[in-house]
Amino acid sequence: MPQNPFIVGKAVPPEHFVGRASEIAAAFDQIYNRSHLAIWGGSGMGKTSFLQKIESPQAWKDHGMNASQAVIIRFSCESITPFTPSKFWGEILSLVIVKEKLAVQSALQAEIDTILQAGKPTKDSLRQILRKLKAQDKYLVLLIDDFHVALETNQEYDEDAMQRFLSECRNLAVHSAEGQHMSMIVTSLKRLNELGPKPNPNASPWYNHYLFLRLKTFNNSEIDDIFKTLRIPDLREAIKENTGGHPSLLQTSGFLLHRDLLTANAPSVDKFVSDFESVTQQIFQNIWQRCSEVEQTLLMLMALSALKGRLHKQKQFDVSGIELIFSQREAELIKLEEQGVVTHTVQEEKNIYSFTSSTMERWVIQELWKTDDKWLQAREKVFLNLMSRQQMDKFTTAIKWLWKNQDKIPKIIEWFGKLVTAFPKGLILPGN
Repeated sequence: MPQNPFIVGKAVPPEHFVGRASEIAAAFDQIYNRSHLAIWGGSGMGKTSFLQKIESPQAWKDHGMNASQAVIIRFSCESITPFTPSKFWGEILSLVIVKEKLAVQSALQAEIDTILQAGKPTKDSLRQILRKLKAQDKYLVLLIDDFHVALETNQEYDEDAMQRFLSECRNLAVHSAEGQHMSMIVTSLKRLNELGPKPNPNASPWYNHYLFLRLKTFNNSEIDDIFKTLRIPDLREAIKENTGGHPSLLQTSGFLLHRDLLTANAPSVDKFVSDFESVTQQIFQNIWQRCSEVEQTLLMLMALSALKGRLHKQKQFDVSGIELIFSQREAELIKLEEQGVVTHTVQEEKNIYSFTSSTMERWVIQELWKTDDKWLQAREKVFLNLMSRQQMDKFTTAIKWLWKNQDKIPKIIEWFGKLVTAFPKGLILPGN
C-alpha cells in the first residue's frame, strides 16, 4: 500500500516540497551574494517548509552551489523562551558547534565553548566566529524561522533592548567586514516593517538590509503539481475553491483524499467535507486570532454578504452598503489578502472582495453563531469606527437573525458545490 505523500500537522519535508520555484531561486541568489532575505506569510503558508527546503543538500545541488562551503544553521525563535538577544546569539553558536563537530573542526569548537562558558554571547561573539570561518574558506547561512518573536517584548526584553538587537543585526549584516561571510534568511507572519519598533526618522530603517518576499497562496500550476499523484484533474478547481490555494488546506485536502482512495473505491464526499472541516478548525482559529478586531469585523461583513447570496430569494436580513465600508478600509483588506485570507476581483473599476476559501467563509458564520448580546455591546465601539449607526443596526440585526435561524443556513455539503460534482466515484489510487 503506497504511503500518503501529503503532510498534515508538520512541515512538508524537502522531498515532498512543491512550488515556490521563484522564491527558492531568490533565496539562493541572496545566499550566493551573502545578502539577506525576509520571507513572510500568514499562518500555514509554508514558511518552515520553505526553510527546510533551502537547507536540503539537493536544493543546493539543484542551484549549482556547494553546500560543503557553508555552515547552515536553522532554528525557530519560538524555541528561545523567553527571547533575549544573548540567547539568540548563543543558539547560533551552539548549533555551529553541532555542525562543525561533524566536520571535526575542534579548534573552532573550543573557541565557541569558551565564549559560551563566559556567558551572555553578543553579536561580537558571532563576528569572532565568522572570522574563523573565513580563514577556513567557509561562510555562515542562518535560516531563522518565526523571527516575529524577536519583535515582541517580554519581561526580559523591553523596547530598548529590541532596538539595540535589531541595530546589531543590521550592523553585523551591512557594516562589518565579517558580515561578508554570512547570509541570513528569516521568516515572519507579517512584513518586518509592520512589526517591532518604529524606525528612527533620522536613521536608515533597521530592516533595510533585507530583500522582502511574500509567500502567496498556490497558483493553478502549483495546485496541479501537488495533486498530480492523485490523477484526478477534475478536482483541481473544486479544491481551489475549497482551500483558496492555501498550502496547509491543500495538504489537508490531499491527505484526506489519498486516505479515502486507499480505503474505498467510492469515497464519500459527505465524510470528506466533514473531516476536512474538523481537521482545519485550528488553522482557521489561528488565522482569526491573529486578525485585529477591525479585520475580524470586515470578515464578518463579508461572510454575511456571501451568506445572503446563498440564501437566494428568501427574506432574511439586509447588509447592503458594505461596499462603501470596504472602499474605506482598503488597507486592512490588502493585509488580509496578503495573509491569504481574502481575494479580490475588479468589476466596473471596483474591487470586489471575497474569501479565498469557502470553508473559512462558513467557519466565520459558525463563529457568529457563538456570539451574544454581551459580545455585541463590547464590540460596539469597533463597529462604529467602521460604519454608521444605521449600518451597525443592519449588521447586528443580521447577526441576531443568525442566532435564531441556524436551521435555515445551507447544509454543510451545499457550501461545496464544485467539490460534490467533481468528487471521484469508483476510482482506485494508482499503484493499488
